[in-house]
Amino acid sequence: MMKWLLILVMFFMGNMIFVSKHKHLLITLMSLEFIVLSIFFFIMLYLMMIEYNMYMLMVFLVFSVCEGALGLSILVSMIRTHGNDYFQSFNLI
Repeated sequence: MMKWLLILVMFFMGNMIFVSKHKHLLITLMSLEFIVLSIFFFIMLYLMMIEYNMYMLMVFLVFSVCEGALGLSILVSMIRTHGNDYFQSFNLI
């Protein structure tokens, strides 16, 4: 029971960091990875509880690695074009 509560707290803390207003893109990307990690732990515990194969975890890990690589490439392109990762430094129009 304590593991489920820990995963729930991890998920909500990651969401609260993501929703709160931050200046840097890197903090937002780190909170997204924290949310993905908590979802990974949730799926792992659930699959262990019902004694099912862990193949779905590998698919989830592949998609989460692709999400992380896409976020880092956006961060690098933003730093190259604008010079930093502040949200206030560029205009959306």
